[in-house]
Amino acid sequence: MQYVIIGNSAAGIGAVEGIRRVDRANPIILVADEPYPTYSRPLISYYLEGRIEETGMGYRPPGFYTENGVTTRLETKVERIDTELGQVVLDTGELLPYDRLLLAAGSRPVVPPIKGIDTEGVYFFNRFDDVRALRSQVRHGCRAAVVGAGLTGLKAAEALAHLGLRVTVADISPFVLSTILDATGAEIVRGHLEESGVHFLLGTPAVGVTGIPAAVAGMKDEWKNLKEKYRKVLVRENRVDSLVFTDGFAVPVDVVILATGVRPNLEIVEGSGIAVNQGILVDERLQTNIPGIYAAGDISEGWDLVTRERRVIATLPNAYKQGEVAGINMAGGNAEYPGGMQMNSVNFFGLSIATAGLSNVDDPALEVVTRVDSAHRVYRRMTLRDGRLVGFICIGDVGRAGILTALIRNGVPVGGWEERLLEGDFGIIDLPVEVRRNWQLA
Repeated sequence: MQYVIIGNSAAGIGAVEGIRRVDRANPIILVADEPYPTYSRPLISYYLEGRIEETGMGYRPPGFYTENGVTTRLETKVERIDTELGQVVLDTGELLPYDRLLLAAGSRPVVPPIKGIDTEGVYFFNRFDDVRALRSQVRHGCRAAVVGAGLTGLKAAEALAHLGLRVTVADISPFVLSTILDATGAEIVRGHLEESGVHFLLGTPAVGVTGIPAAVAGMKDEWKNLKEKYRKVLVRENRVDSLVFTDGFAVPVDVVILATGVRPNLEIVEGSGIAVNQGILVDERLQTNIPGIYAAGDISEGWDLVTRERRVIATLPNAYKQGEVAGINMAGGNAEYPGGMQMNSVNFFGLSIATAGLSNVDDPALEVVTRVDSAHRVYRRMTLRDGRLVGFICIGDVGRAGILTALIRNGVPVGGWEERLLEGDFGIIDLPVEVRRNWQLA
């Protein structure tokens, strides 16, 4: 029996640990296109800021692979998967046979329709190489623009502001964190970020990046090395100078960070016969339509407990748990993944935010209760469907977010008690007897 895992982030590591819970002997080969041992992607903003160094980025200790009998093929790309012959074709031309295969290749950045994004000084913010390159370029007083006011973009903006850069965040949406916050919550977060030094241009798409010759940008008024300067002008070696919007407004910048979302890396399964929709389709055992092949993490499309539909849930806890369940089943065990849900926990300049499920959905079929204290930047919103909690937003007061998440996951009836959920100091013991009884039975 040979296990092959494609991917080296949370889902891949979860699979290694799931396999080894059942099978301690048979070999595992892990293939990944990055050169680094497994690292925690949410920490890249802290690395940029200098709060942690490369040694603190690890998702698992350095000896993880050896201790678990894993042979790594890092800095190696998968060209395609031959499901008929049971082998993975690598970019080196090698053929890697498998008995059980896990697809955990994650996602890649969405490239926005912005002209000139190949200009020097434009970066993505999803991988360690991105942030290493960015870290070598930024300095106090630089002007930075972040395109995308989602979680990734705002964490990049926070790190850059801490480094002393002048930061502008742009987004086509009129709200920050529009995929998880409603208008009330978004306004509280935006106000907090603005007071912390981040500027916003929302509701207007960015359409272009302009550049000036790199040699001129570096030399300014210094007239040295004229021959080299003009050579670079002639071959159009440009460096970013401004970010341009649809209305013609342009923001002067020294760096631009693109954080406009991600999409699953489905290219590796093209022509393989593996069924896909928005992601690779999997069942409750995380197996694809082809026996012996599994998928987990951002590349997979599984069951959402709250929306009651199949969708990609791109969160680290979901990726790890899916990988673990897949690994157990790959090794002959019997595990099921009942489904996941969208959930996030983040902090910006000391303001804590936690969301889960249908956090910002407006629907007549849903009941919404809220508590707002804008002066203290506190906002709690609970969303219920048929007397059961199906989503929440907690800003400033994230007390008992873990219990709220468990209430959603277990489908516990809380009708008639929803106002109490708006307080951050309740505990399980405070729940009505009927709720606690249902909790124990769930």
